[in-house]
Amino acid sequence: MYDHIGLKVKSLDASVRFYSAALAPLGFVLCSRDDSGAGFGPKGEPALWLHLHKGPANGGAHVAFRAPDHAAIKKFHSEGLKAGGSDNGGAGPRADYSPTYYAAFLIDPDGNNVEAVCT
Repeated sequence: MYDHIGLKVKSLDASVRFYSAALAPLGFVLCSRDDSGAGFGPKGEPALWLHLHKGPANGGAHVAFRAPDHAAIKKFHSEGLKAGGSDNGGAGPRADYSPTYYAAFLIDPDGNNVEAVCT
């Protein structure tokens, strides 16, 4: 659906640690990194770009990643918590979204709402 997304981050190290852990269960890896940013996605296809930003804090964005199954969503949530994310909704069904919607939500180190979902 999208080609790529860019997020501004305060600490590249903290964000790379969080996204490396949370996105690994979904099949995403760190594809690129330098002093000003990092890219994640399937190997060789970065689609989430983190850009070091020294200015005022973000307003926060919402990014949802498609997951292959419920187990990957549970692991996304647990690994993301261990890597510095905050709980914003544990893994489980979201019948108010749709009868088959299953997701988990985390707040990343910069206040963005990050979701893993399968339907």
